[in-house]
Amino acid sequence: MQPDPKTVPVDAPKAPRRFVFVLLDNFTLVSFSAAVDSLRIANRMSGLTLYEWKLAGEPEDGRVSCSAGAVFQTDMGLDELNRDDTLVICGGADVQRATTKKLLNWLRREARRGLKIGGLCTAAYVMARAGLLDGKRATTHWENHDSFIEEFDEVELTKSVFVVDGSRMTTAGGTSSIDLFLKIIADEHGEKLANAVADQLIYSSIRTDQDTQRLSVPTRIGVRHPKLSQVIQMMEANIEEPISPSVLARDVGMSTRQLERLFRRYLNRSPKRYYMELRLQKARNLLMQTDMTVINVALACGFASPSHFSKCYRAHYNTTPYRERGAQAARLSV
Repeated sequence: MQPDPKTVPVDAPKAPRRFVFVLLDNFTLVSFSAAVDSLRIANRMSGLTLYEWKLAGEPEDGRVSCSAGAVFQTDMGLDELNRDDTLVICGGADVQRATTKKLLNWLRREARRGLKIGGLCTAAYVMARAGLLDGKRATTHWENHDSFIEEFDEVELTKSVFVVDGSRMTTAGGTSSIDLFLKIIADEHGEKLANAVADQLIYSSIRTDQDTQRLSVPTRIGVRHPKLSQVIQMMEANIEEPISPSVLARDVGMSTRQLERLFRRYLNRSPKRYYMELRLQKARNLLMQTDMTVINVALACGFASPSHFSKCYRAHYNTTPYRERGAQAARLSV
């Protein structure tokens, strides 16, 4: 390997650390490429082969498509790995469909052999299904957060950009792979090399496992009003048992009428309407991502009866929860 003129001196390892990236069908390209490129740049900036990697996949022809449509040729199937390998599952869209019995059995076997195992983007779902996250902290993409909590109550799910708990690692997707792999590089070869890798990636704000993945409420809604943000945070934290507008107003020190005016001014809707939209959004996520019955989805989103839930859902999405569930099933069967 030709060393870079700005080489960061590190001790040469006895052998390169090998990562095996397991590409699931419809995996998220940015999460995978961010991880691999972090390793590649670490090699370049050190002038040493600190890391090696292989691509693995389940299809017999070795061809796996990412969600952007690009096709990757894997190096190996679900073969027995070396004990000092680090296995990294690359998840993405329709992760439930990509989670096969063969894959789960292979992961359990490799876990029993003591391998370190990580999951990028939605791959925490696969790890949880295999029982690899029981009693551990983990994270997943925020869009899959609600469905994950409903299905895996034995996992302590966080909203961090990444989590390392013992021999298990998970990320929230997107560029959070960079944060995780910078931590790995720093732990093994020092902060100076990790910072050099971040500079090469034009990554000016390295996040830790204490950083959360979603934008703040003011940034998301485009409004910087402390009491409005506080009320919305309370709404998001109380979907199953909604809080009345009068209680929300009282808790932030204003009248119900003042709260109404605040929502009308900044969000062009009433607090009740905004709260309903949050609940329906969570309901749609659960319908699309879990096998929960429509009745259980209704209850999880604060609706006392399926009929009221169906009426509200149809008014907002122009379809019924039952049709939404049927359409999703049809898409997954294609």
